[in-house]
Amino acid sequence: MRLEDLSPGLRVTGVVPGETVSVIAAQWHGSDAVELTFKTLDGGLRQQVLFRSDEAKLSLSDAGSRPFDADAQEFRLVAEAQRISLAGLFDPMLAVATSDVQPLPHQIRAVYGEMLDRTPLRFLLADDPGAGKTIMAGLYVKELLLRDDVKRCLIVAPGGLVDQWQDELFFKFGLRFDILTTAMAEARLGSTVFEQNPLLIARMDQLARNEQLAAHLDDAEFDLVVVDEAHRMGANYFGGKLNKTRRFQLGENLRDRTRHLLLMTATPHAGKEEDFQLFLTLLEPDGFEGKFKAGVHNPNTSGLMRRMVKEDLLTFEGKPLFPERIAQTVPYELTADEQNLYERVTEYVREGMNRAERLDDKRRNTVGFALTVLQRRLASSPEAIFKSLVRRAERLKRRRDDLIHGRRVGDELPPIDPYDWDSDERSSEEVEQIEEELLDAATAARTIEELNAELADLDKIIEVARWVRNLDTDRKWVELRKILEDNDLIHPGAEKPRKLIIFTEHRDTLDYLARKIRSLFGKPDTVEAIHGGVRRLDRRAITEEFTKNPACQVLLATDAAGEGLNLQAAHLMVNYDLPWNPNRIEQRFGRIHRIGQTEVCRLWNLVAANTREGEVFSRLLQKVEEQRKAYGGKVFDVLGAAFDETPLRELLIDAIRYGDLPETRAKMEQVIDESVAHGLKELLEERALAHDAMSDADLAQMQRLMEEARARRLQPHYIEWAFRLAFQRLGGRLARRERGRYEISHVPAAVRAVTKHGPVASRYERVTFELGCIDVAGKPRADLLAPGHPLHDSVGDLTITQFRAALDRGTVLISPEIEEPTLLVGVVEEVVDGTGESIARRFGYAYVDATGRVRPAGPAPYLDCVAAPNTPAVAAAMKLAWLGGAEAKARTWIIGHQLKDYLAEVSPADSPRSTARGSEWTSGWRMSRTDSSVTRWRPRRRSRLASSQRKAPTASCARLKTSWRAARPVWHCWTSKPSWSPNRHAS
Repeated sequence: MRLEDLSPGLRVTGVVPGETVSVIAAQWHGSDAVELTFKTLDGGLRQQVLFRSDEAKLSLSDAGSRPFDADAQEFRLVAEAQRISLAGLFDPMLAVATSDVQPLPHQIRAVYGEMLDRTPLRFLLADDPGAGKTIMAGLYVKELLLRDDVKRCLIVAPGGLVDQWQDELFFKFGLRFDILTTAMAEARLGSTVFEQNPLLIARMDQLARNEQLAAHLDDAEFDLVVVDEAHRMGANYFGGKLNKTRRFQLGENLRDRTRHLLLMTATPHAGKEEDFQLFLTLLEPDGFEGKFKAGVHNPNTSGLMRRMVKEDLLTFEGKPLFPERIAQTVPYELTADEQNLYERVTEYVREGMNRAERLDDKRRNTVGFALTVLQRRLASSPEAIFKSLVRRAERLKRRRDDLIHGRRVGDELPPIDPYDWDSDERSSEEVEQIEEELLDAATAARTIEELNAELADLDKIIEVARWVRNLDTDRKWVELRKILEDNDLIHPGAEKPRKLIIFTEHRDTLDYLARKIRSLFGKPDTVEAIHGGVRRLDRRAITEEFTKNPACQVLLATDAAGEGLNLQAAHLMVNYDLPWNPNRIEQRFGRIHRIGQTEVCRLWNLVAANTREGEVFSRLLQKVEEQRKAYGGKVFDVLGAAFDETPLRELLIDAIRYGDLPETRAKMEQVIDESVAHGLKELLEERALAHDAMSDADLAQMQRLMEEARARRLQPHYIEWAFRLAFQRLGGRLARRERGRYEISHVPAAVRAVTKHGPVASRYERVTFELGCIDVAGKPRADLLAPGHPLHDSVGDLTITQFRAALDRGTVLISPEIEEPTLLVGVVEEVVDGTGESIARRFGYAYVDATGRVRPAGPAPYLDCVAAPNTPAVAAAMKLAWLGGAEAKARTWIIGHQLKDYLAEVSPADSPRSTARGSEWTSGWRMSRTDSSVTRWRPRRRSRLASSQRKAPTASCARLKTSWRAARPVWHCWTSKPSWSPNRHAS
């Protein structure tokens, strides 16, 4: 073939070895060289200079675009592997289909109606406690991972929640995140810990305060950062000067190092608009820069924030998601002996505090704090105060003996700031451990004489405490026993056993109550207990036992159970001890009043009315009850915001020290009344942000979305068929065990070598393809093999790599749906923005017949096909002349008929933000070559974004291109009905 014969539209072989190309243009350079622009089979555009010496290799292609000689079974297998690898293009809710969750309307709306549409994301998810924000974040993270839009993800959470995050992401979503440690950072040579670990969970204060990790963070880039309890990243103006906390500076650092940023908190607005506007600069620094002035600045958060309150959350049936919650104060009077013990211990605490006033600030705070712990033990139970006094006396005796024998006595106790103690930064385990240590050791006594005097006082009080304990007339226990008896908890004939959670502050009281309740019920397995000394793995087992075993009716817990445990199997709760941190009351109630609860929740608060701290709590709970009658269940959130001016701890200490004075009592009542009113005002202001609600139309839309996604969902049996066949062809061993479950005894080394999806084990005790088969009683938990699981995706990648030749060459199949020989073309349509970043993609097939007519073919038309017989008619059909131009006809039809509508569907031109920016939206199309080694297309990652791009995710640039991209590899086949006989047709 001569160079002069090269003209646009011809299909030529010899330009690219083993491939037919389509000529686009030919430009002469002199008389012996032509610069040829051509299109390859994968849709890519290329250029190459040809010389006279190349003419011998060139020839006009008179065959079809493919030889169509691949094995039909291999073709169907690799085609299905390709389809599954692009599953996110078919199923708009693939994360829902491959996760062990049942999302609710408000969760679907947040993820698929709010967050996924914003690229890049800058968003504050601020739904009420218990609304399932972790579920929403998990769905969002997994959806982006499945769509290959995220490779590096960092979750930042308070220290007490990182284990819960790791558990939830793994058990509900199958995502394996590592928890960041300093040891991990120290072990990395030549790279940062974030480069080596793409999926990480980090403690907020660890990142904010550890200089080594901060240095690693300065060199890091992320695709997605999620911050839980983000309100802790606060800043404020003091005296006209901006004060940025370390956590706030961490938030700024993360904002500038990630493409997507999701902040989550149930308390975004603490009643101070100025501080809230500062907080919003973590999302949009330009839009909220400068000190806020009412009437000057616009506090509009539309497009940046979603806030829904419990009262507005609905099920798919339109019913309220959360049941009613009722709290009741149970006052009781101490017996005469208990009152005597109370006065003696309170006097001891008072005198100790007075002596501590003469110490330096550091030791005064520590000693004063220890004495308040002792006072709380006194209010808890006779058992707790007796054992606490005994341990304290023993510790002080050892201290005295050290002084007598000249042994060094050091002040090794941690310094305590009582005003920072209730900041929720410490986990309950840390609180319990520190309180125990301080209670036993902190004292104002410095000399042997002072220690002897304090020990003499302690010995007298211990004898009184021993007497009261041995009397076994505990009034508080009597009240608890009435609650147990009055609520069908110990009635063997009750139709449905009820479950109750009892919160106490102290281990000694917990053990005491466990003995009492087991004796009352007469069955040891009735009671389970969780405290700070219980390992997290054991906590999970105890929670499972309490949740699933009908015979286990009572869970005794310290506040360690208030962190991260879902206990909605119970709907009854008792605060045996009221916490001095008011936030913990709502946190405790939130353990049972959460998604999944179907019963009215009841809470009993036990209060000793004839004690000083009891008077404080009685007044507080009385005022809260008065407000509840006016505002319903919403008022339970008041306590968190009520005491930001005068901490509840301060009120209680004043009551203990000066409660006998009339003026102290009057001030106490005034502060409580004002604090509750102040808390309610802040609550209502915060609820004013809750402009999101679910209407009937919204519910109907969510139902339609779910039904559409269900109809388009990749069914588990397709995934199972493709995986089992591919895995066995690759040399893996898989054996059936229980129904729907398998054991994998050997994973080939070649599969384990595919590491881009995460680590792959050499064997798996159980795997399944169905959500309902993950957990089976008495059997190991199964891994769910679906898109997103490292083993599944590695097998799919390797299958496509090894058998991709079948897709390149094509095959011949027979279908019951096709009358005449027809070409099947697979394509990916893509919309990108002006920077080349992908906005949307979709994948599908098109039929082309001999007349050139093109029509959609659906997502997987080959699945209903069988291999064509090896006959002369089939061989002849493989060389039909019209096949050579059929691919071009399919491309032209898709661009002319589908691409414009798709562009209109995904274009954000109607968005208020994009309209305000005056963005110009233009359309065009491009073709580009995809690397043959990449089977799932990935959008290019940008390192860092300008603030203008962060501000308007859906309109971050002024141009939008439309790209038709042939999936690499593209496969073709012609099909006909089985009733059509190739031999008869040939005749």
